Amino acid sequence: MSVKLPGAVGVVAAACLAACITLCPVQAQPAQKPARPLVGQPGKDAIWVPTPGALIEMMLDLAKVTASDRVVDLGSGDGRAVIAAAKRGALARGIEYDANLVAISKASAEKEGVGGRAVFERADMFATDFSDATVVVLFLLPDLNIKLRPSILNMKPGTRVVSNTFEMGGWLPDEVKSLREECDFFFCRALLWIVPAKVDGEWTITADGVAGRMSLKQQFQTFAGSITSGVAVTPVSDGRLAADELTFVADGVAYSGRVRGDIIEGTTKSGAPWQARRGN
Repeated sequence: MSVKLPGAVGVVAAACLAACITLCPVQAQPAQKPARPLVGQPGKDAIWVPTPGALIEMMLDLAKVTASDRVVDLGSGDGRAVIAAAKRGALARGIEYDANLVAISKASAEKEGVGGRAVFERADMFATDFSDATVVVLFLLPDLNIKLRPSILNMKPGTRVVSNTFEMGGWLPDEVKSLREECDFFFCRALLWIVPAKVDGEWTITADGVAGRMSLKQQFQTFAGSITSGVAVTPVSDGRLAADELTFVADGVAYSGRVRGDIIEGTTKSGAPWQARRGN
């Protein structure tokens, strides 16, 4: 609201006001501290419950987090997992929709001396690109984990995914650890998945100088199928993927190899080389 004064009175009043603005110090308002979060407070996709510090360390140990990693925590809450990863030297990133929790996380990272390695964003985890991460940290209900699963499975083979307590549907974890043999509180399990390479489909395979067609059906880190050579059809069994490394058995022969995009190269148990290329 403004008030208009007449004639000379207005000129004098304006001059006095200008002098006051120039000479009178303006007291800075203290920065408002983020509000303390409450356990169970609702968020966009889930309520907020903090992860125990001991379990965070177990999760990071299970994922073998080192200074060479890029860690992302989806739904990072008050930032404790991101800060713990940054203390190990990793570049760590927290994605959190609640602005107050983001402010708390940033303040905590600065206080812990890892503000340069711990970055926090107010963002929707379902609309954020985190494909450059080498480790994904989760503390979400199973339905949210399943919703994120397609994006995670499209990440680079070998990406490690660790979850506090909750699973990911039919994608069974590669390893599970608990803080105690018998838990006396709710959140005590750390689950690890390793993103597998994609081998589902048709391959042309050459082994022992003989070419054939290999058809594989993949279910996350396991697969089965058959090898057809001429009229002979040999089942492929015990197929297993660990990142880009695979093993399987065909006609009693154990095969191992490494997936590099559309090519698989490896050896049989006897040391004979074999190769497969995607497509017929």
